[in-house]
Amino acid sequence: MKTFKGKSEILNKKDQPSVIVTRKVPILVENKLKKHFRVKLNESDKKFSPSDLKEALRKADGLLCTVSDQLSSDIISTASKKTKIISNIGVGVSNISLNAAQKEQITVTNTPDVLTDATADVALFLILAVSRRTSYLEAKLRRNEWSGFSIVEDLGVSLKGKTLGIIGMGRIGKATAIRAQKALGMEIMFYNRSKISGLDFVAYQAATLDELLKESDVVSINAPGGAPQPIIKEADLLKMKPSAYLVNTARGDVIDQNALIKALTNKTIAGAGLDVFDNEPNVPRELIALENVTLLPHIGSATIETREAMGMLAVENLIAFFSNKLIPNRVI
Repeated sequence: MKTFKGKSEILNKKDQPSVIVTRKVPILVENKLKKHFRVKLNESDKKFSPSDLKEALRKADGLLCTVSDQLSSDIISTASKKTKIISNIGVGVSNISLNAAQKEQITVTNTPDVLTDATADVALFLILAVSRRTSYLEAKLRRNEWSGFSIVEDLGVSLKGKTLGIIGMGRIGKATAIRAQKALGMEIMFYNRSKISGLDFVAYQAATLDELLKESDVVSINAPGGAPQPIIKEADLLKMKPSAYLVNTARGDVIDQNALIKALTNKTIAGAGLDVFDNEPNVPRELIALENVTLLPHIGSATIETREAMGMLAVENLIAFFSNKLIPNRVI
């Protein structure tokens, strides 16, 4: 097997399936991989180029990748492939062309459930941070521009009794709703493509996205990305209250990023809290310069415990596939 520049190869028994790992993973995950596979690890943690990904598909029986790896139809359709399974570390699989994978008869798996709480925690943090202007105020303090306590300056808004509108009432949406309701005293409204019943907390399901946008004081996006069009477009931002905030811990492509920058600049909405961006890791300078946003570098699942659990689940998917057993988290 050809060795990628900056990446190390670790050989196990010759009869074991070969797996290439596109990014550095926790030691526990490495050890489990080594036990079951002939594995090539990415010690440098340098992101694979498109040509690296194509070569990996040609050389390995399985690919363990992350949401940062863009596996387009062109890459997946590369000739002389050996790979039969793509085990993605992440809930969303918008980084993978599922149509191409299905056409090429490649199994795709993900890692749901284990990152629900960590991501919901970050969503709650962003709701608090943007409504209390903490990023702007911390920067002000660090610039030594704080003149002391004031009754009328540096004010945010209270969230108690305000409406949190959740787009996508899946596991993370529900966990975010519970936190906001119990910790902050917020009312919950949600929009979901299918009818949701049996919730163990009080929430109102909006009939349309327009209804949710018009009524919510905070809008949290918890729906998967990868659709041809963003969920939130310029026209949708205009339907929100001027006092409302937009929070995104899902995927960068669920929002028209240029339209959001325009809305924040013009104060069409009050602010935004973002953990994800279109075309990561590139974040527009215009967005960074705004004072009414809180920006995080895609850390929704970034706890030691969660990343270890995600990696281990991705390995379990690989083990099940190559053992001809039921795959725990098969997408296609």
